[in-house]
Amino acid sequence: MPTIYHYPLCPFSRSVRLMAGEYGIAFDWVEEKAWDRREEFLHLNPAGTLPVLVTDAGAAICGNTTIFEYIEEAGLVPGISSSLMPADPVARADTRRVIAWFDRKFDDEVTRNLLTEKVDRRFTSHEHGGGPPNGAAVRAGLANIRYHLRYIGFLAARANWLSSDAITYADLCAAAHLSCIDFLGDVPWAEDEGAKAWYARIKSRPSFRPLLSDQVRGITPPGHYADLDF
Repeated sequence: MPTIYHYPLCPFSRSVRLMAGEYGIAFDWVEEKAWDRREEFLHLNPAGTLPVLVTDAGAAICGNTTIFEYIEEAGLVPGISSSLMPADPVARADTRRVIAWFDRKFDDEVTRNLLTEKVDRRFTSHEHGGGPPNGAAVRAGLANIRYHLRYIGFLAARANWLSSDAITYADLCAAAHLSCIDFLGDVPWAEDEGAKAWYARIKSRPSFRPLLSDQVRGITPPGHYADLDF
């Protein structure tokens, strides 16, 4: 069985977990703490980032979007009626654009400022940048997330989902980032009802349930985190 190295509060890992749940694909999931910089893991991915899929033949497929493409192109998607990537070329392009918004822009402006500072630095050695959170970075993340929520509300208002009338990889990537921040209790859901309604819909899908039961040592998520009717 293919193996995926991941970490519970890594948004890129979470998007792959959501993909596997949506498609019903079985993997052997191995938790990897990237900050440990294990030599064996660095042999698989010299960049030291997650997630990494190792095929039955031993090939290492690194990164969430690369894994998405591999799953689609290798014909590993089960016989289902719909794909997480739209068939229309323009819709596919917009899906990729929204993925990039969250995996690059949201990650730069929110995820790194909150998740990296509050979680990763706690467990990382001083030699590799560990230590107390940077207060300025945390404040920037808390400020930046507000306009991202408004943008999610805008996207959700123009179609059933963020880039299409059907759920796509764009929704999975957006939800993966937001769920990590929500685990910390740092999403101001009252800022945009449209964003909150979209998140409630994706949060209620069966693929999301494993994320709601995640546990991280030393961090307790807020009560609404696993509540489908938050």
